Amino acid sequence: MTVIFTQRITGFFDIPVDNLRASPFLLQYIQESIPDYRNAVIVARNPGSAKKATSYAERLRLGIAVIHGEQKESESDMVDGRYSPPPAVSASRTMDVGLDIMPVLAAKEKPPINVVGDVGGRIAIMVDDMIDDVESFVMAAEVLKERGAYKIYVLATHGLLSSDAPRLLEDSPIDEVVVTNTVPHEVQKMQCHKIKTVDISVLLSEAIRRIHNKESMSYLFRNVTLED
Repeated sequence: MTVIFTQRITGFFDIPVDNLRASPFLLQYIQESIPDYRNAVIVARNPGSAKKATSYAERLRLGIAVIHGEQKESESDMVDGRYSPPPAVSASRTMDVGLDIMPVLAAKEKPPINVVGDVGGRIAIMVDDMIDDVESFVMAAEVLKERGAYKIYVLATHGLLSSDAPRLLEDSPIDEVVVTNTVPHEVQKMQCHKIKTVDISVLLSEAIRRIHNKESMSYLFRNVTLED
């Protein structure tokens, strides 16, 4: 497996799971294919991506910026532990309990998008595990452009790019979207010239060979961190 969303997923398997990382390939792409990458800033699209962005920034010796306020309502609900809608309460039951038990609070407003960190006159490189619904990436790119970033890249391991994602990317301020070939996306590439592919087949094939020959997998993790 490559870059699973959360480590807890491994608990659903009754066999050993190796969470392979594509970060060395993406870091190599930055160093070899992004001109003047030393004038770049690694950007976390939301606070949840800050650890990954920090890991990239430290190894590239670059600065970091974090975008706040882009979370969808469904994401903000998960923060307080509600992973499913609360049970429905009948009107009569509500009247029996009374309305004065819980304090009346103002409705939570969605915070404005804000960038913590300086991106003015810099290349902005957003890093994430996966890119599928691209609206939040496009919104973040627009804010980065307003803050003075002169070029914007998005790097992700898995490029699902479903629905109208290619069209939205084509019309966006994002200059390039770099994903690996863990998911086929040739059709999307024909619809959007900004999508680039990093081949990690050598990583997957070597992992298969080592598993088949019962060899150690540690070699494949020598240049990665837990935050990748």
